Parts: sequence; C-alpha cells; structure tokens
Amino acid sequence: MAVKHTMQLLPAFVFALALVLRASAAAAETIHLKFYMHDIVTGSPATAVQVIKGVVPLANDPTTYFGDMYVIDDLLTEGPDAASPAVGRAQGFFQFASMTEYALLLTANFVFTAGSHNGSSVAVLSRDVIFDTVRELPIVGGTGGLRGATGYGLLRTHSANTTTRNAVLKIDMYLRV
Repeated sequence: MAVKHTMQLLPAFVFALALVLRASAAAAETIHLKFYMHDIVTGSPATAVQVIKGVVPLANDPTTYFGDMYVIDDLLTEGPDAASPAVGRAQGFFQFASMTEYALLLTANFVFTAGSHNGSSVAVLSRDVIFDTVRELPIVGGTGGLRGATGYGLLRTHSANTTTRNAVLKIDMYLRV
C-alpha cells in the first residue's frame, strides 16, 4: 500500500521540482561587460612576458614556437586607448598550443578593480585562434559579485602590431550569475 501511495505522489513531486528548477534558471541575472585588453609584449612596462621558449618553430613563422608561453598582467580599460579609465587586469598565461596554426591556450582571471564589479573576477579557459575575426572564450567561474558565473566572451582584435607583437583586444562578456 505504501509503495502505491508513493508512486501516486511521484508525478506531483517531479512537476514541483521542475517548476523550482525553472524558476531558479529564470532568476539568474545576465550581465554584459565590454572592455579592452592591452597586451604589451614589447615596451615599457611589458604586460606579457615570455617565460618558456618552445623548440619547434611554426611552419609559417620561424620566430614563433610551439610551446612558447607568456605570463600576462594586462590592463583592462573602458575604451581602446590605454589612457581610458581602467576597469581591471587580465592575469594568467597564454601558450602556443598548436604546431600548425596560431592557436593559443588562454587561461586567465579577469580581475575587476573599478565600477559595479570592483573586487570581482571571472575565470576563462579557452582556445584562441588569434587570426580568427571573433574568438569565443568560455567563462568557467567567478568570484565576489560574479561568484559562480558562467557564460562566454567574444574576443576581437581591435589593433595589432606584428613587429612589436603588441595588441589591443575588444572583449564582450555575457555572464549568467
């Protein structure tokens, strides 16, 4: 008798659970962040420093090696000019992770130091094919006001200098918190 009673309640329980999960998903806030990242390899102060030199040159570029790794502490600003108001830093590393193309493994924490997200950060773990027009950055977590964030970022090269290897990147992040 108890089994029959439990079985009768099961559909109502499943329905109620589905409603709670749907309400939780709807309650998540979507946040759009737009900023620029200044990757300075050559200059003062350099914000991207090579720490590992690979041993196999890329087929189309004898100055870039599979395995080259750079540690970054790049300035994040509101606009593309480095004199724009700072909003944070991108801290982590990128490594040339393909033997055949300009594809990086990008691992970074985007740490916000101004505005409504001051003291918060988001973590990115991504493949970045640097000559693609738009690259997608998966958001794998966050801290502070962005704790548990998921979502993605769209990365575009705003400007790049192939001689100095310095670049300004436009990033649009779409977060669910």
